Amino acid sequence: MTAALPLDYEARFNAVVRNMPGLVYQFVLAPDGSVRFPYLSEGCEALLGLPAATLEAEPQRFLELILPEDRAGYLESMQSSADALTPWNWEGRIWIDAFKDVKWINLRSTPLALDSAPGKAGAVQWEGIMTNISAGRQAQREVSDSRAALAELTAHIEAVKEQERTRIAREIHDDLGGNLTAIKMAIAMLARRLPADQPQLLDKANYVDSLVDRTIEAVHRISLDLRPPMLDFGIVAALEWQVKEFENQVGIACNFLTHEVDFELSPDHAIALFRIFQEALTNIAKHADASRVDIDLDRDGSQLLLTIADNGNGNGIAAADRMKPGSFGLRSMSERARALGGTMTLSRAPGGGTMVAIKIELALPHP
Repeated sequence: MTAALPLDYEARFNAVVRNMPGLVYQFVLAPDGSVRFPYLSEGCEALLGLPAATLEAEPQRFLELILPEDRAGYLESMQSSADALTPWNWEGRIWIDAFKDVKWINLRSTPLALDSAPGKAGAVQWEGIMTNISAGRQAQREVSDSRAALAELTAHIEAVKEQERTRIAREIHDDLGGNLTAIKMAIAMLARRLPADQPQLLDKANYVDSLVDRTIEAVHRISLDLRPPMLDFGIVAALEWQVKEFENQVGIACNFLTHEVDFELSPDHAIALFRIFQEALTNIAKHADASRVDIDLDRDGSQLLLTIADNGNGNGIAAADRMKPGSFGLRSMSERARALGGTMTLSRAPGGGTMVAIKIELALPHP
């Protein structure tokens, strides 16, 4: 591009440049910090809103096009490329006064050190192409906004589900539980008044009484599943209760360790963390083939850190596995953690198996 080309090669070169999407350019940074554009293709005005002749005469206007908040990154990336003579790749926003619009552009170029005097730094010249990436950036922004809206909707749905679970649990406990207790008392009273010469009636009454007992137990179990009342006593008490339930139901030994009496969590954060913990234990019971689970609940600065490590056959679960078919539990845990403004990570446990770590911000800073 710097040397004179034979006419046929020059014609071919110009034809190629004219059909390229964007602006082909040469850019020179002198030792004193001044800049110039030795070459600008015909795409200059279409991309930057300035004729090539104008920008060649006033090269500083390119920097003026860049939005103020993006200029530092532009200059830093240019200097880094000049110092190391590595390819220059930068994306940023420019204001096109002619169009009264902001564009996202990408410039890619290769640096070349120009001849310099002995002992003195020389100029650097880049040759490359600038392209308009506004459409791609807009698509990225729409995807990002869509994901944020979906996450917000997911969090709202989970909150509504928990509210409904709490309402149903209370109605089951208060209404259904109270009615069943009254039925049990009535059956006991009737049983005492049955004639002694009709033992089959007493057998029926005893059967109904045992059926009521089983129903009361089922109501109690369902109510606990919907919304454990231990959450009213704090997250530590709730997790301790869940650990004991898990040991009794599944038969896997658990070691629960915490140095805190309780943590500053809002009710919504506490129930969400509790559900993540339940899902983690469910995954262990279904898939890990573990004989031991170590749970640690601690404070890490202004964050709560919950780790669940098993000694099973998981050997760590890759982050990509969260998106595989059937991994709804892992995705649910991750989404709940994000909804709390926190993170969930999966890794290999120190003794083998899998470790799940959840970090969320506490409601109040620790004194």
